[in-house]
Amino acid sequence: MAEFETREQKSQQRTLFSLAEQSRDGLVAVLSPRTPPVRTQQAVPWPKRAIFVAWTGRIAAARMLAEEASHGRGVLVAPVYMGLGAILWFELPMDSPVTGIAAACLVSALVLSFKPDLHPHMRHAAYAATLVLAGMLLAQWESWRASTIMLDSPVTTTVTGQVQRREVDDQGRWRYTLDLLATEGPIVGRPPDQISVLVRGQDVPFDLGDIIEGRARLSPPAGPALPSLHDFAFTAYFDGTGANGFFYGQPQRLMSAEEDSSERSVLDRADRWLTALRGRIGDRIRMLLPGDTGAFAASLVNDQRRAISPETTEALRVSGLAHIIAISGLNMALSAGIFYVGLRHGLSLFPRLAQAWPTKKIAAIGALATVTAYYFISGFGVSAERAFIMMAIMLVAVLFDRPSFSLRNVALSAIAILILSPSQILGPSFQMSYAATIALVSGYSLWKRRPARERRFAAFRPPMPVRFIGRFFAGIATTSFIGGASTAIFSIEHFHRLATYGLVANLAAMPIVSFLVMPVGMIAMLLMPFGFDGIFWVVTGWGLDLVMDIARTVASWGGNVPFARLPFWLFPTIIVGFLLMTLLRTALRHAGAVLIAASVLAAAVMPPKPMSELLISEDGELVALLQDGRLEPNRERPPDFIYQQWLKALPISGETPPKMLAPDQSTPARAPRGSPRTRLDGQQQKILRTAMETALESVADGGFACHARDWCVAMLANGQIVSTISDAAYLGPACDTADIVVTPIKLRTQSCRSGGTLYTGASLRKSGSVEIDLAPDRPRVLPAFTSLNRPWERHRAYDWRKASYSDASATSPVSDSGE
Repeated sequence: MAEFETREQKSQQRTLFSLAEQSRDGLVAVLSPRTPPVRTQQAVPWPKRAIFVAWTGRIAAARMLAEEASHGRGVLVAPVYMGLGAILWFELPMDSPVTGIAAACLVSALVLSFKPDLHPHMRHAAYAATLVLAGMLLAQWESWRASTIMLDSPVTTTVTGQVQRREVDDQGRWRYTLDLLATEGPIVGRPPDQISVLVRGQDVPFDLGDIIEGRARLSPPAGPALPSLHDFAFTAYFDGTGANGFFYGQPQRLMSAEEDSSERSVLDRADRWLTALRGRIGDRIRMLLPGDTGAFAASLVNDQRRAISPETTEALRVSGLAHIIAISGLNMALSAGIFYVGLRHGLSLFPRLAQAWPTKKIAAIGALATVTAYYFISGFGVSAERAFIMMAIMLVAVLFDRPSFSLRNVALSAIAILILSPSQILGPSFQMSYAATIALVSGYSLWKRRPARERRFAAFRPPMPVRFIGRFFAGIATTSFIGGASTAIFSIEHFHRLATYGLVANLAAMPIVSFLVMPVGMIAMLLMPFGFDGIFWVVTGWGLDLVMDIARTVASWGGNVPFARLPFWLFPTIIVGFLLMTLLRTALRHAGAVLIAASVLAAAVMPPKPMSELLISEDGELVALLQDGRLEPNRERPPDFIYQQWLKALPISGETPPKMLAPDQSTPARAPRGSPRTRLDGQQQKILRTAMETALESVADGGFACHARDWCVAMLANGQIVSTISDAAYLGPACDTADIVVTPIKLRTQSCRSGGTLYTGASLRKSGSVEIDLAPDRPRVLPAFTSLNRPWERHRAYDWRKASYSDASATSPVSDSGE
């Protein structure tokens, strides 16, 4: 700081020093180290005090930012910016122009490269722009690489396909992934390349490579159950699955894998061999360990989880132990750690070898080979791929004498995954895995930088075994708490639940997994080729039985707290705060905690958002009223897949089943499938209209009144009437009675003759599920899709009769998705 030379400057100096003494901020030396402070009793006016605080705060913030930059934090934020670009591209209503994005990315990269004298803030802005635009380009590239053809509408046809994957579920049903070769009766105009179909009651499964044929019901991948919920078609598009369905009866084997003479590449043959090996390993484990125990053990090896019963899966989720069954960082870390520690200690038994060779690096190479084999056997799942890349980078760091447990390595693994498949960033698996990893690594780094303290009560220092046990359980408790706290917001956002007793369950279960299940299971896998693995799998089964007992016990305590959908701004705001807390090392990280606390407080004090009163599924089969916190469906047994998502995502205090009316002659029987539609004359329509009006009087207190599965009526809180019909013949009376009519039938007409609102199977196919808020002051209609311009949405606009895209908002897919 320059010397004060005038009397006025000296007066300002004395004022600042007086303010520093009063605020006790310790910044006297920073302001003027040469001049001693002048004590004064003069009160400092509040404007000068505010200016001083802002000025000193700016100095402190600038110093902390410079310190963050000196620690190379640019690498840590690189995956954040790349992920932000990918998210922006996926959330846009249409594909962005690739040429413009590439040009902008090139310009920002050139500025970053050839303008080293830029102001640090401008340089960081160019760095961020380059990575954001690169993330958008990577997302576009992945979409081009996928180019999945999605089935446009449900169809029953004869399919011929070749088995590429297979997996058994808890009821003995086999789920096959087929390369679709042909369709017949009818021939599908836009057949998907790959489908997933279920076979019931099959004793002996088909082998990989078999060509099979059978009558099947195929449907497009499901869209969001409600607007803003997960779009399953998005996941299916990037997985390459264009349709789901089931076989009627048993399909026939047309040709075995041995008889197939078609030429296949080396990679295809290697993939088939690995898939077959994976299946044989799972079959052997389930043969040795029947029931959920064997299914649990097999899932830890080959990531096939369908065989675990829904009850056990739910218990693991509620207790906070579901992360065990997913091949993720925990499994990879335990496998690598067990092999690394075991091999290194084994080599240390030979002193000459240990002195002549770098046993640490040899053990790292062995651990890397172990996790690589584990990854191949696991089936290349999303979570396994992410965990493998992360562990591989850490083990390679050991080979080059670099710190293995660091945020830099975590960032490098995230960059690698975003380059390969940026669509993963929108999935809960990616988000929760990296949130837990970043929080644990950041917490460990903060713990290492803690100030050294003198040990007190050294005379009472416990013996080594006690200290080891104490540290082990303290480590489990700490990691469980950090992991649970860091993933809580993601569990609430994606699954609308929070496991409150996860800490207790992990304290009880993780020692069993770490010291019994994983080590003995690894020995069993090493001995499996020789046939000596039986007893070791039995011991592993004992440990898994204990883990499942713990999960069921903790789940019975009722620690599963449900959460409705969060405000749209809360989730990204908390993520920003979380990243500030974990990626920064100076006091600036506390701004993240302040941001999280302020966001949660704002969400808590905000008035509750008015809930939609009418919910319509994307196929029009399920309709429900949401009134006074109660969900009132139009089905006695609603479709579980959609209805369970509604129950989890909405703040529901109870359910009201529909009132089923006694059968009468007011409603003509529905026309059988495939026959001409029933037509009602004037008298029949009048009788049916009277029956609907009478039914409304019976449910004046709320809920639907239904005549079998023919039609239902209900009165909304604002006085409007909603009706659902299952036959086009009932459309006239329904339109005359109701203000809103819903039918799953794909009708050509798009409006009621009475002027009421009509939702048909055809319109819902384009809009997806619909929420209607019928508030008298500002009614709103919220469809799941407002346009159909993205590759995973365009199949909804395809008209198979015209063999073209009927919706003008769905542009030609030839150049973008290849459909």
